[in-house]
Amino acid sequence: QVQLVESGGGLVQAGGSLRLSCAASGRTFSSYGMSWFRQAPVKDREFVAAITRSGGITYYADSVKGRFTISRDNAKNTVYLQMNSLKPEDTAVYYCAATSALGGRTPKVYNYWGQGTQITVSS
Repeated sequence: QVQLVESGGGLVQAGGSLRLSCAASGRTFSSYGMSWFRQAPVKDREFVAAITRSGGITYYADSVKGRFTISRDNAKNTVYLQMNSLKPEDTAVYYCAATSALGGRTPKVYNYWGQGTQITVSS
């Protein structure tokens, strides 16, 4: 069992930056691929970024590529999402998720989810 707790959300002006953190419980954090998803009102949950177990490979949605950076610290059981050059269309609830499978961009492959943290970008 893995419990995930996100933090770092808030209100920011367009062009600003935020860093999200997701702290995981348990001693097997390094066994899980980790991802960030987001969900805006009346929209489906969408993939944002993913990172492999070791942190050696990362993947991004086209909409955030070049602006967001996912990273992890397995010693601290934490995954991060650094978000720069934020846009109003980035406004959403952001979730971290863990998978014991190979990972992917679809929510259904993820076993564990955090409660989400709200990001609001004002224009």
